[in-house]
Amino acid sequence: MMHENPTSTTYRSYVMFILVVVYTFNFIDRQIVGILAIPIKADLGLTDTQLGLMGGLAFALFYTALGIPVAMLADRGSRTWIMTIALTIWSGMTAVCGLAQNFWHLFLARLGVGIGEAGGVAPAYSLISDYFPSRQRARALSVYSFGIPIGSALGIVFGGLIASKIDWRYAFFAVGLAGLVISPVFKLTVAEPQRGQFDEGRANAAAVPLSAIVRKLLNKPSFWTISLGAAASSMMGYGLFFWLPSFLVRSFGLELLDASLYYGAILLVGGIAGTWLGGSLADRFGADNRGAYVLIPAIAFVATVPFYVIAIMSTNLIATFFAMLVPTALGLAWLGPVLSAIQHVVPPNMRATASAIFLFVNNLIGIGAGTVALGIISDSLQAQFGDDSLRYAILAGTGFYLVAALLFFVSAKRLGQDWEA
Repeated sequence: MMHENPTSTTYRSYVMFILVVVYTFNFIDRQIVGILAIPIKADLGLTDTQLGLMGGLAFALFYTALGIPVAMLADRGSRTWIMTIALTIWSGMTAVCGLAQNFWHLFLARLGVGIGEAGGVAPAYSLISDYFPSRQRARALSVYSFGIPIGSALGIVFGGLIASKIDWRYAFFAVGLAGLVISPVFKLTVAEPQRGQFDEGRANAAAVPLSAIVRKLLNKPSFWTISLGAAASSMMGYGLFFWLPSFLVRSFGLELLDASLYYGAILLVGGIAGTWLGGSLADRFGADNRGAYVLIPAIAFVATVPFYVIAIMSTNLIATFFAMLVPTALGLAWLGPVLSAIQHVVPPNMRATASAIFLFVNNLIGIGAGTVALGIISDSLQAQFGDDSLRYAILAGTGFYLVAALLFFVSAKRLGQDWEA
């Protein structure tokens, strides 16, 4: 076991590595349905609306509902045990998805994935805050968030490869079983750090009831505007993760495997660059101006819109590729700054629960509504635009980024006052 000297740079680097691996599997299992949507739709006879419900609401329903009570346990007990159990559950239920014979089978299996993933993220945010000091947290949380573009890209590429060469069901089996192998490795090698060890006077503070945390947050208006802004951005972000492979197949005539490789490359390159850039800028400018933690993402969201218009309206595949790199990067630049801000508006003994409340708002709206919203818009435009209906549904979705930017600009005025000393 690697529990020696848990504050050493080498060990902290290992912890960050394994956390990224777990988060990568989190997003592979979460997003693989997007690339498998086409063969699943053909095999099970689903509509775009049903695909959107299964890809969004089915996952979000229990993921958001259970996140808060699980996080309360994480504020009181072992976060590493909670994450180990969560990884085991969501990986097992991902494998079960491969057994589905109709919409309801798959819907219920995705509910199970959501139940497991409810314990996978908020405890990790809290762990990272106890492994890294305040001045490094935005970058640390950005590195952790590499799991989003890496997991999404691997899920899309791997899912497309398996679905094209074998069968979509085997993609679920393979990634689910791989997660089950990682689970014991995580528990045996990641130590539970001292809570609040980098926060002066806050180490090992006693856990508090949910009512006290809610009262605390009600006096932090920036927490709520940030949460709603992140949710608005996630409606477009999750919707795009799910629907863009189908858009490339329908509007550009790509084969499923080609679409997966194409979009996987966009996510990997643009996603990692934007995620790191956001965290680096926030740690650089946030020390002097707390509002920078949300101003940087707000500016990035506004800048995505013209690039999305260019990318989505282009009929040239190469032009679309390079144009998509920019808004993909800008659309993920919020992760490190915003997640760091959420950790800093409450004391250490409230961080996991506050993170879960943030994720509840963000994911219930972002995952639960974003994917199905684009699916409904696409279905409503089908008669007018045919296979190009997704093109215009995605363009409509850029409006969510503008809403997010507005809410973040509002948050910037208050964040400095809400920051915990």
